[in-house]
Amino acid sequence: MNARPTPFPAGLSAASLPIGRDPAAVRQRVEAMERLLEGLFVIPGINRRVGLDAIIGLVPVVGDLTAAAMGMYIVWEARNLGMGKLALAGMTARVGFDALLGAVPFVGDAADLFYRSNTRNLKRIKRHLDKHHPATVTVSR
Repeated sequence: MNARPTPFPAGLSAASLPIGRDPAAVRQRVEAMERLLEGLFVIPGINRRVGLDAIIGLVPVVGDLTAAAMGMYIVWEARNLGMGKLALAGMTARVGFDALLGAVPFVGDAADLFYRSNTRNLKRIKRHLDKHHPATVTVSR
């Protein structure tokens, strides 16, 4: 039986998010933001996780801009980790593509279920952290 995903990783709430600049704190914040944007709850029947990115993307223009700004927070945290310019450019391009796709009526709303720029960016950050900051590695479920 699949456990229902929580808005934040296990044992973590919005009030307990770390505020430090160390890689472990950044990892927790980025994981929490990705979960908020992409995996807040599961749609019954199709068993797909959705989050604020898909929900606020339903509001024309303002919703897509807000979702893009929240996605850029993940890129900003990656910059704070010292990731390379090429990696940051790729992550920014993913967020921009997601925002442009979301600007197309109806098609963009459906695409939010399948193209998850924030999840892809989180995977890129985790690869960087695992390579350059191995002490931050956590066991995935």
